[in-house]
Amino acid sequence: MIIKVCGMREPENIRAVERTGIDWMGFIFWPRSGRYVSAPPSYLPQKAKRAGVFVDADADTIKRHVADYALDIVQLHGHESPEYLRSLRSVFSGSAPLFIKAFSIADDKDLRRTAAYEGIADYFLFDTKTPLPGGSGMKFDWSVLSAYTGRTPFLLSGGIGPDDAPRVLSFKHEKLAGIDLNSRFETAPAMKDADRLARFLSQL
Repeated sequence: MIIKVCGMREPENIRAVERTGIDWMGFIFWPRSGRYVSAPPSYLPQKAKRAGVFVDADADTIKRHVADYALDIVQLHGHESPEYLRSLRSVFSGSAPLFIKAFSIADDKDLRRTAAYEGIADYFLFDTKTPLPGGSGMKFDWSVLSAYTGRTPFLLSGGIGPDDAPRVLSFKHEKLAGIDLNSRFETAPAMKDADRLARFLSQL
């Protein structure tokens, strides 16, 4: 199972979280977020893959950030169309990043939107439907995902916290690839409690 921790920014906190053994680490490049990263931190993860989170950004901005931060993964968390994602992929040649398309989920109707992105995104991310993209700390009803019959693997997000290991372990879906952790492990915006994270991972 892929463990992604999102919303990182502070160098020493990045080091501490990376030491827990997570797989992917996310950096948010949306200026309206309280976890916004405006410049490269003095330390970036060396073992965990680097994911950049964008909300309706233009291709030039994404390409620049991929280069500046040596991103392995691009996560699109806005209203990006399938056509945009397809054109964005064509911007990169050779060692192109992986692409995640995030979807806000409240009911099975929201899952239908994923069909248009099949074969374009490498992963989907299913998050709680809220007025703003991501980081709300709110959960959604994971049983809705039984209606997902797509081919694209997905990451589960939305308010997963330190006490949710049993809930994660009990959730079964053949396309579940991993989980995305953020606000429920924070002591302040962009500051994660590495000890609580380590305990949670040991339960998994």
